[in-house]
Amino acid sequence: MKKLLIFVLFLLSCVLCFGQVETMSDPDYNRQQMGAIGDLKLESGNVISDCQVGYRTYGHLNKNKSNGILFPTWFEGSSQDIEDYATPWRVIDTARYFLIIVDALGNGVSSSPSNSDLQHGSRFPPFTIRDIVESQYQLLTQILHINRLHAVIGISMGGMQTFQWGISYPKFADCLIPIVGTPQPSSYDLMGYNVFRKIIEADTAFNHGNYKKNPVIAPAAMLLEFSETTPAFKVRTMSRDSFSVWMHGIEAAEPPDWNDTYYQMVAIVGHDIAKPWKGSLREAANHIKARMLIISSQQDHLVNPLPAIAFAKMVPAKLVILNSDLGHQAPNFGDPVLSKSIVEMLSSEE
Repeated sequence: MKKLLIFVLFLLSCVLCFGQVETMSDPDYNRQQMGAIGDLKLESGNVISDCQVGYRTYGHLNKNKSNGILFPTWFEGSSQDIEDYATPWRVIDTARYFLIIVDALGNGVSSSPSNSDLQHGSRFPPFTIRDIVESQYQLLTQILHINRLHAVIGISMGGMQTFQWGISYPKFADCLIPIVGTPQPSSYDLMGYNVFRKIIEADTAFNHGNYKKNPVIAPAAMLLEFSETTPAFKVRTMSRDSFSVWMHGIEAAEPPDWNDTYYQMVAIVGHDIAKPWKGSLREAANHIKARMLIISSQQDHLVNPLPAIAFAKMVPAKLVILNSDLGHQAPNFGDPVLSKSIVEMLSSEE
């Protein structure tokens, strides 16, 4: 899974730099910051005690504190991953905007089952995508004293958070740019996500989250990689003879913390921005106040594009549909059409 993230993030980094960002030539340099937002009350009524939210910033706030762009992390990803590989400032001019990369709950940096002293492991309360957005809202308003964003931009699970921002706080951001995200998982998505979840739950070493040593759950990791691209891409890039090497690599790779992964997957399974309107995306669309650019991948096998495409017509939003056998990995900020659409949306004052 890790090598797939590095590959797609390498693609994302292949683009001209619009703004200048401090170089990180010092190997000991660490931009990571943590915001203590106190006890976070969740949608379920449970509480994450002493909630911490990780983030990294680039550029400077303007006088009105209105030039912030929030970039949430994707599934299993951290702000460090985005900093190392995605380099979003290459399409976000940090001489003009204040970029905030924020760590999602459950990613091992922000409060998570793996790092909570008070609610460690299976004692950590389940959270939703809506809860993740709430933690970010409290970080922005309580810690950074930002009461309006210019934009929220996110990839994959970050795109799901971007959609949720439009519902949770409709007037907080001027524009929303979800990339290969969805306003609600399709039935096809739910099949795959629940298979993934059941594989983890059935693993004896996982022990319902009560493990002392983080287990290796190779079938779950293989399922994710199976879904990240397309059959055509797999056949084109990997021979039958090399399959055993690939499988050995998956089994030998250091896994993420499986409680963290499991909790984030549960949040994805329960994601639905239209929940207040009994699942009606049309009703949800009526509550969107921000301008939207929705970017989907036609051959995505991990996040089906149809709900996002349908939602774009309801808002209405600008829509870019990628068509590549890279599937979920298709987004590439080096693509002139894709990068131009993002820059134009950020620059638009409408």
